Amino acid sequence: MKAILLNLSAWIILPFMDAIAKYLSAELSFFQITWARYFFTVFFIFPLMFLFFRKNLTFSENLKLQLLRGLTLFFANICFFYSISIISMAKALTLAFIAPLITTAFSPFFLGENVGLRRWTAVLFGFVGTLVVIRPGFLDINLATLAALGTGFLYGIYLIITRKLHSTDSPLLTLLITGIVGASIGSFLVPIVWIQPTVSQWLWLALMGFFACAGHLLLIYSLKFADASKLAPLGYFEIVTNIILGFYIFKNFPDNWTFLGLLIIILSGIYIIRRELSIKIK
Repeated sequence: MKAILLNLSAWIILPFMDAIAKYLSAELSFFQITWARYFFTVFFIFPLMFLFFRKNLTFSENLKLQLLRGLTLFFANICFFYSISIISMAKALTLAFIAPLITTAFSPFFLGENVGLRRWTAVLFGFVGTLVVIRPGFLDINLATLAALGTGFLYGIYLIITRKLHSTDSPLLTLLITGIVGASIGSFLVPIVWIQPTVSQWLWLALMGFFACAGHLLLIYSLKFADASKLAPLGYFEIVTNIILGFYIFKNFPDNWTFLGLLIIILSGIYIIRRELSIKIK
């Protein structure tokens, strides 16, 4: 029960980060917002680790993979923050939910895992769900929609890399390195698009970083009490908070087609997760 509560709390908190990013995107560059998300995550997590988790501040055993993981998540965040600056958070997140399908599709090549006919069928079923959401031929497919799909693709690769790192580095160390990678790369490029934030905007940016830090810490601690495969389906709860915030703050509410596509993607994702869990048990 403790693992479930911690995990659900994370998925309740993280959409607030997205809502702040969408709100600020009306006046600030999405790239600048992405940089702030990483900068303030490191700002909050490093003192916390130094004071309470100093034993985790060790050198990574697999630095190349850590850097690749950080790069992948950084570009996934850029894609997602760009997409929600144009389209609704619910639609962007729904399309990003293809991540577990991408992980399954590429796991035979990168992890050497065997993916049977049933899971391949679930992947194709999930792809149909994305087509239901974007409805090519009926709606214009814009760059924001493609960016949301790009988020799911990159996050799926990120999950594969995270699996490889699971047995070597501490999750807290991984969180810190990921933040440092994003903040470092962003710091080199953000001057190109820099718009001086107001005091109020700085506070919102800092709060966004806090939500990112708090959400990921809750996810890490939830994994201390239960396996990731058992908690993975709870990640879809994020859409609930996402829809509520999108409706009350931005007056956006998903249409029936988006709900149908979301249902298809979630069902296929849950099936894949349950199949992986049953195979591990056997």
